[in-house]
Amino acid sequence: MSDIAQQVQRRRTFAIISHPDAGKTTLTEKLLLFSGAINIAGSVKARKAARHATSDWMEIEKQRGISVASSVMQMEYRDCVINLLDTPGHQDFSEDTYRVLTAVDAALMVIDAGNGVEPQTRRLLQVCRARNTPILTFVNKMDREVKAPLDLMDEIERELGMTVVPFTWPVGMGKTFRGVYDRREDQMRVFTPGEDRRGGDEEVLAGLDNPESEKRFGMEWTQAKDELELVEGASPAFDKSAFLNGQQTPMLFGSAVNNFGVREVLDALVDLAPSPGAKAAIQRTVEPTESKFSGVVFKIQANMDPAHRDRIAFVRCASGHFERGMRLKVVRSGKELRPNTVVSFLSQRRELLDEAFAGDIIGIPNHGVLQLGDTLTEGESLQFTGLPFFAPEIIRSVEVADPLKTKQLRAGLTQLGEEGAIQVFRPVAGTVLLLGAVGQLQFEVVQHRLQAEYGVKARIMPSNYHVARWVTCAPEDGGEQELKRFIDANAHRVALDAVDAPTILLDHAATLRAVESNWPKIRFHAMREHAGLVFHQGV
Repeated sequence: MSDIAQQVQRRRTFAIISHPDAGKTTLTEKLLLFSGAINIAGSVKARKAARHATSDWMEIEKQRGISVASSVMQMEYRDCVINLLDTPGHQDFSEDTYRVLTAVDAALMVIDAGNGVEPQTRRLLQVCRARNTPILTFVNKMDREVKAPLDLMDEIERELGMTVVPFTWPVGMGKTFRGVYDRREDQMRVFTPGEDRRGGDEEVLAGLDNPESEKRFGMEWTQAKDELELVEGASPAFDKSAFLNGQQTPMLFGSAVNNFGVREVLDALVDLAPSPGAKAAIQRTVEPTESKFSGVVFKIQANMDPAHRDRIAFVRCASGHFERGMRLKVVRSGKELRPNTVVSFLSQRRELLDEAFAGDIIGIPNHGVLQLGDTLTEGESLQFTGLPFFAPEIIRSVEVADPLKTKQLRAGLTQLGEEGAIQVFRPVAGTVLLLGAVGQLQFEVVQHRLQAEYGVKARIMPSNYHVARWVTCAPEDGGEQELKRFIDANAHRVALDAVDAPTILLDHAATLRAVESNWPKIRFHAMREHAGLVFHQGV
């Protein structure tokens, strides 16, 4: 086996997804703790101690206790290199999450045992299902009063349309939570609450018929045993191919805040999650074990270090062996890059990186050279597909409070638009910039970041527009000439986005239908892919 193939086999790249408040950021921290990447976990709730979650770095996240940006972390565990992407739970940031999910090979779904399957979980699951992403399920907060495990299992199967195979099973819940029984190992791990650091080995009791378990845990043990017999008869055996196709999910129970059940999650990820696979480009399918390097920019984050006004392009390595200082071609522009300060991430901590392989996430500092969806290669003209942008659901106009800062406003919005934090539209006729977003919180974050990072106080106001569609025209229908005719005739309501793709902005869906019937050769798109500006039909 070649060195590249060996390195690819060691990689596991996954995202953590959940509804807000299910404990996703806490679990992220504890996974880092158990892998030895950090020594003490900063409790997400301990705001007074000013010790925020290691993976939440943006000021607004610290104030509100929510994850807004997606964080990337790398750690080693059991001779595997694990790339972990923590996504925003808030539904207003579903676009960023959607793009992050294009860069992973598996997902870890965190479910709050008290609330079960929630709306945002459902939405994210649809994205994973569309891509056949394998999913592991962690049922969190078992140390609280929660739903019965059999009900949770039934709900997940019904709501998410996939078979659930419990790997562990809870003994008790809330105040009487005693631990979890590991079905694969045929042993019970006894729960000890309140461990902030990695403790010694947990107490383990072997076998289902252990008299010690019965004596110590009484009714909770008897009930768990009865449930396990039911599960044994009702749930199918674990089928790895069904899991890899996103049709079956292993389920584990625990309490992330108490470090309980976390090691089992890490072990399941290493044992079950796939190593990086082939990636589709427009020209051909790229295998991860190929000798030549290729990668795709799936995220751009400005000002992770406000002192340096930096912009980091997050690149998912798709094939080959990346080495610092190597010559890379940006396929879209034909420009050459020789990145010397490439970084790997442990949340805010960055380390200079000398090499990377398929599945790894690397950060390339750049100033506007790289855009979302860009493909990097050693020279071959490849264009990876699948990075989506959605037509915004809310459109606002933006003005600067101090006219002398107009230039800073435009610079700030250009950078925030390039990283996908918000969509920025420049009207063909008119000077007031327009912002598009999926949810209201995106506007608040942009307003906050403009002030904190660019020193600009911006006013975000209602606009007359409520519908946006990208517009194209096929060569056989008149191509660029017909599109230019359309833009000239509708100049008062056409704008250009971050990549100069023309967009029509309208007041109502009814107006859109009228425009469509008046311009039969023009195509209207609710989604575009950055790669090669592939557009998708849809209203």
